Amino acid sequence: MAGGHECHHCHEWIPAGDAHDCWTTTEAALTAELSDDLRDAWERLRETAAAFGEQRIYASGSAIMFSRDACYFFVRPRRSFLQVCVFLGRALGAPQVRRAERTSSSKVAHIIHITHRDEVEPPITDWLREAYDLRDVLAARRAKPRQRRKRAERRA
Repeated sequence: MAGGHECHHCHEWIPAGDAHDCWTTTEAALTAELSDDLRDAWERLRETAAAFGEQRIYASGSAIMFSRDACYFFVRPRRSFLQVCVFLGRALGAPQVRRAERTSSSKVAHIIHITHRDEVEPPITDWLREAYDLRDVLAARRAKPRQRRKRAERRA
């Protein structure tokens, strides 16, 4: 049987009837071609984040996601650097940050390029921890107005 189609994501030719899901990938597949320096940096990033606590770490498309209820940072392995995108509740003005963009009313995405294991240290590791903790900070902010309202209702 002839025929098939080109995947619009990965541009691979898919024969007719063959299953294809280029969005399904693994950490190993995304990091397989990293240089030794980038592999060391990747391993240090992963170990640092995994030590924060319970979370889900998974590959999706061209990135490796680190998530609690929502993604708090992700890594896109590139040929000469790791592109790290960290979601914080504030904008950073640091030399390590290539770009910052508001993604919602409560979060700012920060793009950082890492080329060596030695870069995975403060302040970058502090920002990763801050991003991991952001869920709890935002939940506490949302709870405070309710608590004030309840107190006011009790007084009335």
